[in-house]
Amino acid sequence: MRFVVAPDNFKGSASAREVAQAIAEGLKAALPDAVCDLVPMADGGEGTVDALVAATGGQIVSVRVTGPLGEPVDAFFGILGDGETAVIEMAAAAGLHLIPPEKRNPMVTTTYGVGELIRAALDAGRRRLIIGIGGSATNDGGAGMAQALGARLLDDQGNDIGFGGGALGRLDRIDLRDFDRRVWDAEILVACDVTNPLTGPKGASAVYGPQKGATPEMVRQLDANLRRYAAILRRDLGVEVETVAGAGAAGGLGAGLLAFCRAQLRRGVELVLHAVHLPERVQKADLVITGEGCLDFQTGFGKVPHGVAQVAKRYGKPVIALAGQLGEGAERCRQWGIDACFPILSKPMSEQEAIANAVSLLRRTAEELGWLLRSLRDGKLLAPIKTESEG
Repeated sequence: MRFVVAPDNFKGSASAREVAQAIAEGLKAALPDAVCDLVPMADGGEGTVDALVAATGGQIVSVRVTGPLGEPVDAFFGILGDGETAVIEMAAAAGLHLIPPEKRNPMVTTTYGVGELIRAALDAGRRRLIIGIGGSATNDGGAGMAQALGARLLDDQGNDIGFGGGALGRLDRIDLRDFDRRVWDAEILVACDVTNPLTGPKGASAVYGPQKGATPEMVRQLDANLRRYAAILRRDLGVEVETVAGAGAAGGLGAGLLAFCRAQLRRGVELVLHAVHLPERVQKADLVITGEGCLDFQTGFGKVPHGVAQVAKRYGKPVIALAGQLGEGAERCRQWGIDACFPILSKPMSEQEAIANAVSLLRRTAEELGWLLRSLRDGKLLAPIKTESEG
């Protein structure tokens, strides 16, 4: 049998590459002749670089950049196997995980390091960039990113404003005379799976600000600052971003990439599945296996298992999903194109125990799945059951 194994990461437990490898090991324990095509997946968030580099035979490039609080951090970007495409995770330079909870403050956090990663990719000669913008610690509308690329954001005295969403309240005008114009000659695709506008009750500040440390008063100030920012972008750059779906992603980084980099916002999982040539690989498979840490109603909003299943169904391939747990709404999986889904837990256990043992649990579950498929292939489960009277 030929399998395509295309899972997401199990957050906090295993990377998509580790998940795919564990599933393949389990399958081959029961089906030694199985051919497993491993396609680690992501949806634009954490793990996107690793998944794309692993699936395309690319490489990771390490870069030291400015972190979300202005201090140096070790970050990275990927170069895909095609040799032409660079892939960046904004969270590598400005992610929430880089800041202890007690220091989180979107009034001061910056996306400057994201701009440095973009510049590093351009310096490496890449002119096609995929940028995943999940997991941000920022609410600066991508202002820091623009500053790193040479844009000057000036106050009414002609001085450069500082870092963070709070500084946007002093913004008076934008000067692009020193901006890195290589950006405009590049194709920049942004992996974005939210539709929030930049401002308002569903905007970046109101919806995501609190999880980044914003108090209610901060949320009001940040939203007002982003409205000011959008008006100045409209006046000085001639770009309307305030109400664009997805402009509010990553604290408004979506808006900044649209305005300064002329980027295109795309669904993250669709960008990834095309980058790894999933449709061509699925066509050669007998069965597709996907998975994620928690399969629930949110899966249907465009997460990895949903995206993989949509591709598989296009070619009439069956799909099985393995998950750390099946949450509310998992029963809808058949509507999304997933034929069956299985939790990997073998007994009652704490969340910490499940996280620590995810790889072995995946391997065990995949092996049992392999034995089931072997029995079906050999006709053992479909043979008539003889009664005692039949001898």
